[in-house]
Amino acid sequence: MSRDNSPGKPPKTRVPAVEGLHTMEGEPHLIGGKVPGREAYFFPKHLAGGDPAASGAVELEEVLLSRVGRVWSYTSSNYTPPPPFVAATDPYEPITIAAVELEKEKMVILGQCVAGVTPDDLSIGADVELVIDTLCEDDEHEYMVWKWKPLETAQS
Repeated sequence: MSRDNSPGKPPKTRVPAVEGLHTMEGEPHLIGGKVPGREAYFFPKHLAGGDPAASGAVELEEVLLSRVGRVWSYTSSNYTPPPPFVAATDPYEPITIAAVELEKEKMVILGQCVAGVTPDDLSIGADVELVIDTLCEDDEHEYMVWKWKPLETAQS
């Protein structure tokens, strides 16, 4: 997937910052795992070791997780996190991080909020939507990650 960033420059290719965590085509989804015959979900898929039913030779089903959830908690990261985090701005600008509960899966997923969302824009229980957004870029690529966006502004 490519897009033209500016006239006269070759388009940058969008690639996942980490393979296998989210979709890159169509509606955005996180890619999780599920124990067959149970309602036990995992994200990332390989973290299924927490469920005794997932031990041994159980082949996990790959599932697309819910796109909308409710804010369970949130905070601001006012300092530059250590590697492998890559700051989108130089100098570093604080980011907002939300822990979002997916109702169907009964799990909480931590993620960065889209640029411009501050803790003042969030509240416990507020609906947010998963989006795929740029983490950072170089001369050839945009490295994409999942982020949370308040549902009221998800269409803008």
